[in-house]
Amino acid sequence: MLDVHSSGDVPLSEHFIDIEEFKKIDLRVAYVKKAEKIPGSKKLLRLIVDLGSEERQIITGLAQWYRPEDLVGKYIIVVANLKPKKFMGYESRGMLLATCNDDEKPVLITVAEPVKPGTRVC
Repeated sequence: MLDVHSSGDVPLSEHFIDIEEFKKIDLRVAYVKKAEKIPGSKKLLRLIVDLGSEERQIITGLAQWYRPEDLVGKYIIVVANLKPKKFMGYESRGMLLATCNDDEKPVLITVAEPVKPGTRVC
């Protein structure tokens, strides 16, 4: 049985940041409007997310574990101020947050109930 209160085998980081460094990370609630596999890739999915004031494309490596239709309609947490990066010619403008179970399947970090897209995590 999985002990969800256990930290597993991963030690806590000894690299501490101060509150000012943490404040630089812009974590937002995003609503997944669209998701599709990227042609020619076994791992990548293309998400279109609503961040309230804008829609963004986020490329994520979850195709091995999630079908695109399973992601649509989810409220997820994203790093909104990550520098854009290209994957197989697609620009990603953010990163979603996930954790892994003991079987290494990523588990999306979501909110307990729907909130307005773009809401800042504080």
